[in-house]
Amino acid sequence: MPQNLVSLDLSADQIAAMDQAIATLEALTKPFITLSADDKNSLVKMGDKSVAFCQQTALVLSQNKDALPAGFDYTEMEDDLAAYAALQGRVLRIREVLAKMDDTQTAIGSDIMVAASEGYALMKLFGKAEGLSELQQAMRVRRPGRRRKGDAAAG
Repeated sequence: MPQNLVSLDLSADQIAAMDQAIATLEALTKPFITLSADDKNSLVKMGDKSVAFCQQTALVLSQNKDALPAGFDYTEMEDDLAAYAALQGRVLRIREVLAKMDDTQTAIGSDIMVAASEGYALMKLFGKAEGLSELQQAMRVRRPGRRRKGDAAAG
């Protein structure tokens, strides 16, 4: 096998631990919401550059609560700022873990595709001599890639 980007042997205990960690995150995030794409697009966003503005504004508002109208819920804003700050670092950490898992799965998939393509090529060369013409035909049908002129008419 000419390509081996990663070798990963996950034990049953490791898989169970990952599943438990995911279940814990799912339980802890039950009160969280899911926004539709339209909802996300219509919202005013707070990015990294906006955080300082929002924190400074909250500070000024806290010093001038008597000037705020009765309908302005400063406590809710303060709670939201605290929740945002608490989530910020954790979201980054989870994104990094997810990116590593995704990259590892991509690399494993690539290793598998390279090995399968190499195996298929070997079957094309030696398959008939070994009496594996049915397997060779099944591999030809399942193998992704460009179709030949004769295959295009059949599909």
